[in-house]
Amino acid sequence: MTIIEDAPIDGEAADALTIGRRVRQLRLARGMTLDDLASAVSRAPSQLSMIETGKREPKLTLLQAIARALGTTIDALLEAEPLDERATLEIALERAMKGSTFQTLGIAPFRIGKSVPDEVLRTLLRLQGEVDRLNDERSATPEEARRANVELRHLMRRQDNYFPELEEHAQRILAAVDHPGGPLTQRTASDIAAHLGFSLHYVSDLPPSTRSVADIRHGRLYLSSTVPHRGDSRTPVLQALASRILGHAEPHSYAQFLRQRVETNYLVGALMIPEAQAAAALQEAKSRRAISIEDLRDAYSVSYETAAHRFTNLATRHLGIPVHFLKVHESGTITKAYENDDVNFPADRFGSIEGQLCCRRWTSRVVFDIPDKFNPYYQYTDTGNGTYWCTARVEASSEGAHSVSVGVRFDDTKWFIGRETTNRGVSRHAVEVCCRRPPEDLETQWRDQAWPNVRTPRTLLATLPTGAFPGVDTTDLYEFLEAHAPEG
Repeated sequence: MTIIEDAPIDGEAADALTIGRRVRQLRLARGMTLDDLASAVSRAPSQLSMIETGKREPKLTLLQAIARALGTTIDALLEAEPLDERATLEIALERAMKGSTFQTLGIAPFRIGKSVPDEVLRTLLRLQGEVDRLNDERSATPEEARRANVELRHLMRRQDNYFPELEEHAQRILAAVDHPGGPLTQRTASDIAAHLGFSLHYVSDLPPSTRSVADIRHGRLYLSSTVPHRGDSRTPVLQALASRILGHAEPHSYAQFLRQRVETNYLVGALMIPEAQAAAALQEAKSRRAISIEDLRDAYSVSYETAAHRFTNLATRHLGIPVHFLKVHESGTITKAYENDDVNFPADRFGSIEGQLCCRRWTSRVVFDIPDKFNPYYQYTDTGNGTYWCTARVEASSEGAHSVSVGVRFDDTKWFIGRETTNRGVSRHAVEVCCRRPPEDLETQWRDQAWPNVRTPRTLLATLPTGAFPGVDTTDLYEFLEAHAPEG
């Protein structure tokens, strides 16, 4: 450690509170009073008292003198860990008293005397932690969620939507169960569960707010015995196991919750469509100028959305193609979005795309009006940022129909099946008259003669779901586990 002579000691490894506690405990262990140590280092007792209580940072020369007087080394005084549990509790509480929680509650810092029992210190720290948790829950407003979502999307953009550490996790798990490649079967999903120490149990009374429940104590994974319409029985198994594979802990913020959800979905995609085989197939398709999301979907027996997601993971890293991805509800609302090709998505003042109305001229909206639901829909769209080509499909879900589209810049269209399409659109969604306002003649005729009963989104005015696992009724969850836990 390099320290400038006579400079204050700072940094995480040299926390003033920790140094002060070490000095006091070593002094007491050697039977020295504060006056004794002050005399040995030629300082006033009050000055040393300020150091021992962490109210003053010692300079190097004084710290060296203190170390010599206590028969120890300066490195020993600068260790980050306090000497015993009592010191750890005192330091934690003193830090808490300097924090915003105590200040907001109007609790003035107080001296922690020797007579204060350890359990009282633990109780105060637990109470402070619970107040912080409740404050975090209350701050999970829609605005907070939008900001967290924007930050996460920026991270994905910086990484071209590619996370190498998650790819490595998937490779290790697939190798552990000897997956030969190709579509991942239900049996292989069960093998992955067994490899992670879980048995699968299909039940009819899964809590309504959950897709699966893991009983970590008994190594049991509960899933619904009813597969939703057009559902994939592998997905809930892999989603439940992904959090165990990744070592997810209870999320302490909505941003962490969103990050865990993205990581889970990414890992599931990487397990169902392994990187090595899929990248090789896509590179071969590019050489033939025949890239197709449908071909990727069919090769691995996954949904179109899963194939589209996986393509966006691999396209830039392995093919050198920037892309954008959109999932749009039949109401026109964007529910998922990603881009690294400079396409200009509609956004609110926070920069959030999700929840915005998709331009009516874009492929993602036009596809809802296409009668042919069997074949993919292709379209070129001229925008203020240039021309983009997109391929899209409509898929049904429990929340209504959604369109899923993948798009690229005009120069990259040459690599894709569907580039010959004659479908064209013009979008100027940055200009209000593009589609956010109706044509003038329609508005004139109906402006004062229409009054719709709006289907208000249930989260419009509410804060986001609170709790360790947002949206999950933990009472239902724990009662379910209690009812299904094996005896003994």
